[in-house]
Amino acid sequence: MIYDIDNIFAKILRGEIPCTKVFENDHALAFEDINPMTPVHVLVIPKGEYISMVDFSLAASDIEIVDFNRAIGEVAKIKGLIQTGYRTLANHGIHARQDVFHYHVHVVGGRDLGGMINKER
Repeated sequence: MIYDIDNIFAKILRGEIPCTKVFENDHALAFEDINPMTPVHVLVIPKGEYISMVDFSLAASDIEIVDFNRAIGEVAKIKGLIQTGYRTLANHGIHARQDVFHYHVHVVGGRDLGGMINKER
């Protein structure tokens, strides 16, 4: 798959679409999800053109990887999730229902999140 420079997250990074920023560093941007599934629902995206975790882990520089992971931790701290807990989730590919093919992690919390995976087969 080739990275689509016109995906919604690329447009947010270029400032073409506004977002409610939660945190930003040199290599990552975190912003409120426009369709939150929990009281706290923040998306953390790398600023580089990466489609998935595999793409990111193989092609990103060490500093990009460090800054991205630190951004996730900062979001949890900023949003007050450290004491009560939170979940990070990244969907990769069709079976995981990835909607935007720009690598991103959902940071969700603010309530009991229940079991991890639907056990239906």
